[in-house]
Amino acid sequence: MWNRNETRSLNVLPSMPLRGLIVCLVAFAVVLVAQALAQQQAPEESPLVRTTVDVVVAPVTVLDRDGNYVDGLQPHQFRLFDNDKEQDIRVDVSFQPISIVIAVQANDQVDTVLRQIQKIGSLIQPLVIGEQGEAAVIAFDHRLRQMQGFTSDSSKITEAVKKITPGSSSSRMIDAVTYAVRMLQSRPQNRRRVLLLISETRDKASEGRVREAVIAAQLANVNIYSVNISRFITALTGKPQPARPDPLPPAMRPLPSNVPPTPTSVAQKTGGPGGQVQFLPLLLEIYKDVKAIFVDNPIEVFTQGTGGTEFSFVRQQGLEEAINKIGAELHSQYLVSYNPNNKEQGGFHEIKVAVDQRYVTARTRPGYWLAARVTP
Repeated sequence: MWNRNETRSLNVLPSMPLRGLIVCLVAFAVVLVAQALAQQQAPEESPLVRTTVDVVVAPVTVLDRDGNYVDGLQPHQFRLFDNDKEQDIRVDVSFQPISIVIAVQANDQVDTVLRQIQKIGSLIQPLVIGEQGEAAVIAFDHRLRQMQGFTSDSSKITEAVKKITPGSSSSRMIDAVTYAVRMLQSRPQNRRRVLLLISETRDKASEGRVREAVIAAQLANVNIYSVNISRFITALTGKPQPARPDPLPPAMRPLPSNVPPTPTSVAQKTGGPGGQVQFLPLLLEIYKDVKAIFVDNPIEVFTQGTGGTEFSFVRQQGLEEAINKIGAELHSQYLVSYNPNNKEQGGFHEIKVAVDQRYVTARTRPGYWLAARVTP
């Protein structure tokens, strides 16, 4: 028979390997839980792709005195300056295939407008991307939903846009831009990277900031175009929002004559109501991360900061005309690319393009922001 001491020794001997086994099982379970959580977050986050400025792409739109697109220019007629330093450029006069992300605001404020937007999916291939292009579709409210990955199938693009339905009251427009840029970073470098944003000009509830989003778009050579949904229309047709508490006591209503109203961001930037916005100084303030700056219209920063254009619509015909104009501009542009010979300069790199042709004007992206290199 075994005595008590023998039994105790037999119970103790396997305890060490058993503990090791338990630790391994617990660690394995933690890994599985972490992977499951990561998969649940997959629709919200795209893999982060590191981007360099080895190649800068500057789409150039050339217009004559009547505002018509100028075709037939040759590469030797273009000159490009990066921070006033001329660059060795390559000019593609042939059309390059387009990769486009269509990002649509889908909160409860655009319920009525969505009926118009759902009809434009069939226009994307014939008017914008062509037979060699591809498109992806995302919708955003408080979520970022990928309705369709990149595809050249026109029927899938059409169906994805039709499936967009209104959601919550939030509108994470800035986060949607960042998400779309990350999607476009995965596309081959020989494709045009374009984001079409169909949204109100304001943002509600984004976690990211305009500064990081526009810098990411510039470094990834993404051109952002927008078709703006009128706030007036959404105010008339959208669901009423809960009233915000009045910050002033009743005795302060109306304001006394000696109490001036708080200046708006527009007045601060233009030097007074009715002034002309000087976009580049505003963009530089955003790059410098000025804490007091308030961006009332992030879409203006995204479009002008990447060389795109803003459009707006009220009726279905206006929406279709905007899509047509965006496609016409993309198909008439000249693509100028170069490897900057002054990458050691940190800060904002302003791009200027000159065309050797009389009575024409050239428009391109204003530049890009490059962080200063840290020497070891």
